[in-house]
Amino acid sequence: MKPDIAAISGYGKSSEPPLLFSPERQADRDIHPLRGLMQYGPYSKNFINKVFDPIRVATIFPAGMNTRVRSLFDEFERSHTPQERKDYLIPFPGFRAVFGVSLKPAAGGLHAVIPEDADETIHNSPHPHIALAQLLTDAMTRLDTRRGEYDVLLIMLPDRWEYAFEGEDDGFDLHDYIKAINASRGTPTQFINESGALDYRCRASVMWRLSIALYCKAGGVPWKLADTDPTAAFIGVSYAMKVDAVGKATFVTCCSQVFDSDGAGLEFVAHETRDVHQDGENPFLSRSEMRRIMARSLSLYQRRHGGQSPQKISVHKTTEFKKDEVEGCFDAFDSISGVDLYQIKQKVPWHGFLYENSSSAAAYPCERGIFIPIDEREVLVWTQGDVPQASTSKHFYKEGKGIPHPIALRRFAGHGSWDAPVQSILGLTKMNWNNDQLYDRLPITLQYASKLAGTMKSMPIISSRPYEFRLFI
Repeated sequence: MKPDIAAISGYGKSSEPPLLFSPERQADRDIHPLRGLMQYGPYSKNFINKVFDPIRVATIFPAGMNTRVRSLFDEFERSHTPQERKDYLIPFPGFRAVFGVSLKPAAGGLHAVIPEDADETIHNSPHPHIALAQLLTDAMTRLDTRRGEYDVLLIMLPDRWEYAFEGEDDGFDLHDYIKAINASRGTPTQFINESGALDYRCRASVMWRLSIALYCKAGGVPWKLADTDPTAAFIGVSYAMKVDAVGKATFVTCCSQVFDSDGAGLEFVAHETRDVHQDGENPFLSRSEMRRIMARSLSLYQRRHGGQSPQKISVHKTTEFKKDEVEGCFDAFDSISGVDLYQIKQKVPWHGFLYENSSSAAAYPCERGIFIPIDEREVLVWTQGDVPQASTSKHFYKEGKGIPHPIALRRFAGHGSWDAPVQSILGLTKMNWNNDQLYDRLPITLQYASKLAGTMKSMPIISSRPYEFRLFI
């Protein structure tokens, strides 16, 4: 029996977005983030208020791991040859060689050692995650008295404590809890796990990932998107629910992240509200609440741009836009000519196969950037796929194996062709400054969305002030 075959719209192809590594020289660009950093250095290298040299790192680690943590800092100034992903990863030449500044342990003993009896304390506690959280909080409090003497806090967690990273039935997440405390203090934090940072065999991979993250958390800008519309802005909206014993939402933490046209995260705003309704597992805001959070987001953009508003705004979220939410957005953006509202869906029942001819599939996946309109309101976008220009090999597929899954963009407001929104989405998948990858599957507007809201939910008090994005990644 032959399968049913139905015709769909013709596909389009969006080019791989280049990254920019200088605010003055448009020629300093590359699609490959590591290659661009090696050739041109980071985007912020010539800023007046550039990153301090050296970047001072305070540390928290268990007793007995002092030597191993110290040796990690020595590695940052050495070169390392890739042992994996050799078709993409390039040799790491040392932190200063890449970023133009050094990375050093903070001077003056700014290193808190968790006592030797910590294992016994955690193990004997009826709530190990609470015991571990308290040990780390005590160490952070000691260091916070000298906050002006370090730029980033690095917390080393051994594998043997992994059972205490989460609560069994209270929704506790150690990462969110610690990030929330330090964000409220204005302290950027980097977690490293024993197996992921100290024991991982490919040291070049570890150094690239940690170096980019630490440079960003110290206030640096590794790269931005090139060839963007300077009048555009992007907003990512996320919610985190707190439910009662019967599963009813008691309040929702709303986060709104604002990004410039070049994909650089500005800041984000957050607040708690009970003015929501729940549809299945998803919360949806009332018209007044959506207007409120969008108006605050617009105000944040204006504050960073001399009072000017963008001419175009694209709002992204993972759930659909209800009628009240659409109207709330237009209430807030009544003076802006171009407003696009997109639901970005990860789970779609589609795959993409590349055929070399009419009868045989190719040995490599379809190219990243292909898009297929499903109807006038929805398009499939392959944010995963082959990127030949990113490698010395003939083909490069970041995921290594498997069939690329597209994401779906569902438009709830806006009009026009799909070329510009697809190109923007592809660019925003390359703006995660917390790893060394060529791209992520989701755009940065949503990459940290649920994690950001979850971390904010752990904060004892959510202030009306904007928060720096780098404090939460």
